[in-house]
Amino acid sequence: MDCIHLTGIRSYGYTGFLPEEQALGQWFEVDVKLWLDLSKPAKTDNIEDTIDYRQIISLVQNLLKTSKFALVERLAGAIADGILEDQEGINQVQVILSKPTAPIPDFSGRISIELTRSKV
Repeated sequence: MDCIHLTGIRSYGYTGFLPEEQALGQWFEVDVKLWLDLSKPAKTDNIEDTIDYRQIISLVQNLLKTSKFALVERLAGAIADGILEDQEGINQVQVILSKPTAPIPDFSGRISIELTRSKV
């Protein structure tokens, strides 16, 4: 199976366990890996034979901006489910959702959730 990677999708959102995270918000970054058959567009060089990356990026950014979940695990799941429901031809998706500045004292790293979902 072939893959398309979309990396560094950033948006400001309001998901988080702490009340201030849902009120003040924070930056999120998402990478997605899409499994699909790219044999036809590889032969035809026709954009209609592949997926529209802009739609996926827009879907991810919209979910980041508008969702208010307590857990980033839930947000990552909503992104994966949204891509699979919205896009024909994608058989499997991997989502890596990162909080670059998680509000944890004395922690300057990033928190990332990685999950993979397939069409049933």
